[in-house]
Amino acid sequence: MFSSQYSRSHNGQVAEDPYLWLEDITGDDALAWVRAHNEPTIAQLNSERFETMRSEILEILDTDARIPYPGRRGEFLYNFWRDEANPRGLWRRTTLESYRTDDPDWDVILDLDELARAEDENWVWSGPEVIEPDHTLAMISLSRGGADAAVVREFDMRTREFVSGGFELPEAKSSVSWEDEDTLLVCTDFGEGSMTESGYPRIAKRWRRGQPLAEAETVYEAEPTDVRVIASVDRSPGFEHTRLGRYTDFYHRIRYELRDGELVELKVPTDSSLSLHREWLLISLRTDWQVGDVTYPAGALLGTKFDDFLSGTADLAMIYEPDEHSSLAGVQWTKEKLILVTLRDVASHVEIVTPGTWEHRDAPDIPPATDTIVVDSDHFGDEVFYNSSGFTTPSKLLYGTAGGPLVEVKSAPAFYDASGIDVEQFFATSKDGTQVPYFVVGRRDEPSPTHLYGYGGFQNSLTPGYLGGAGRAWLARGGTFVQANIRGGGEYGPDWHKQAMRENRHLVYEDFAAVAADLVSRGITTVEQLGASGGSNGGLLMGVMLTHYPELFGALVCSVPLLDMKRFHLLLAGASWVAEYGNPDDPADWEFMSKYSPYQNISKDAKYPPILITTSTRDDRVHPGHARKMTAALEAAGHQVLYYENIEGGHGGAADNKQAAFRSALTYEFLWQTLSG
Repeated sequence: MFSSQYSRSHNGQVAEDPYLWLEDITGDDALAWVRAHNEPTIAQLNSERFETMRSEILEILDTDARIPYPGRRGEFLYNFWRDEANPRGLWRRTTLESYRTDDPDWDVILDLDELARAEDENWVWSGPEVIEPDHTLAMISLSRGGADAAVVREFDMRTREFVSGGFELPEAKSSVSWEDEDTLLVCTDFGEGSMTESGYPRIAKRWRRGQPLAEAETVYEAEPTDVRVIASVDRSPGFEHTRLGRYTDFYHRIRYELRDGELVELKVPTDSSLSLHREWLLISLRTDWQVGDVTYPAGALLGTKFDDFLSGTADLAMIYEPDEHSSLAGVQWTKEKLILVTLRDVASHVEIVTPGTWEHRDAPDIPPATDTIVVDSDHFGDEVFYNSSGFTTPSKLLYGTAGGPLVEVKSAPAFYDASGIDVEQFFATSKDGTQVPYFVVGRRDEPSPTHLYGYGGFQNSLTPGYLGGAGRAWLARGGTFVQANIRGGGEYGPDWHKQAMRENRHLVYEDFAAVAADLVSRGITTVEQLGASGGSNGGLLMGVMLTHYPELFGALVCSVPLLDMKRFHLLLAGASWVAEYGNPDDPADWEFMSKYSPYQNISKDAKYPPILITTSTRDDRVHPGHARKMTAALEAAGHQVLYYENIEGGHGGAADNKQAAFRSALTYEFLWQTLSG
């Protein structure tokens, strides 16, 4: 059973890995192993309080009082909706006039529960690629159990039926884009040699209606060592564009515009991000860029006319320049305006920019001290929807035009009583002296059970959105919630992330440890009452807290995690993250990675806090073998570990609201049992 063993070197010692088989088990063997670990976990946590938490969270996820967030496509607003009666979901639409009423008249386009029953499949919605500006056809992606890989099928939005004999792709990590109603650009698994080492498509083909997929015309190829190929089409009338290219690693791309059958390279920094809208090109920088005598700083946003850029006559305008307290959070276009969202010490600020003059003015009617995002903006008009919320402030959906007055069209109810609950921002001093911000949400009368959450990777920012489920299950019971904005994220721009990449990864963990220690020193909590959780890259964070900082915590929850950093690049999409972490096959990289890799640093002699590890069998991004192997190794070393593996769920860990509520309740009940005494 212990097949496929390998040797590893760590601290001068060579040892076999007896748990490597846990990456490979499938079918009945995998189910038996999962059940043997799931059942005692459920039995231990299946208390009356757990059931109450699960019901409370499910009520929030299923309630009709939630905001049905819209997306404009032509004359209709579209929404995908799950509730108790429709656990897999409804793809539906309505008019703006109807949407603004208390009880919109929703027209169901596709009932996913009905489809799943008819086809006897556990379909999970992965979204549509709708042809624009026609909005008549869609390529709909359907995932089995929530995996990243999906089946893609052509759907006629007029007849509300899948097109018989139409475009259809078998299960794969595909992407498609409409060239016209009879032609797609397709990136998928075309067979042997067509996928990268990261498990994504490396070939883009032009596929015409009625043509066998095998005969589709190749338009661009990436290298096997690249992360994936890029192919997209913008069909805006009068401003049509086709872009091709390849991700050479997670952050670097080589991009081309396809013009008259020729590839024209877009000569921008390969780690920059581009936004192309009508005649305008935006360039968002991750590193400094020198153009002539001018150096544009990392984190800046530049704008110019696209044709001028291609001809080499571009006048680059500095639309946004960051400072040490602020960063670019996102940009969205309406037809004639640019919406600029920035963060200042992790608080949102929204501005409206006029292309050409690049004049800025604050967006009116945005509530202060909230987390505000653009839900949807109309590229063919001037309509915009914003969502605004805070940790204790339920979401409000604001509607208007870009730069015009806004009105509240929907609001979510309060899902918990926030009276007496304070929100404060503090700064912890990390080991190297860096000030690391974090938010504390709770009642400050005395030290209380505290849930500390973090991520710290891939330039993902954690912002202060409404705590619905956590509010009901945790804050309302007297707990405190903390969100740490550690390095590795994007809260202070690209440099906040780049400081903590590869050989400097230890800064992520030092930052999080500093926040944990600061919480105790301020009297917000005690070590025995402090728990932490994280998922994916945040699951790696939890693994490092367990093996390197166990004295700081009373409990940990580690979800869909990376943990074996010796083999992460050999599993599923792992090779795509080498730019973030390093290459363990390179001895120089493994030297610094081996010092923190949780799986390789388990100690029999250390005293670890209790830990709950969760994953999903259908996670085809981060292999469940990470969680399984870590659990087995911790058990063998005599440590207290609980384990739960959802058979469905993908990398999100849950395929529907019931599963999401169960998973959340599992986390909160485990933390409450271990931290509340």
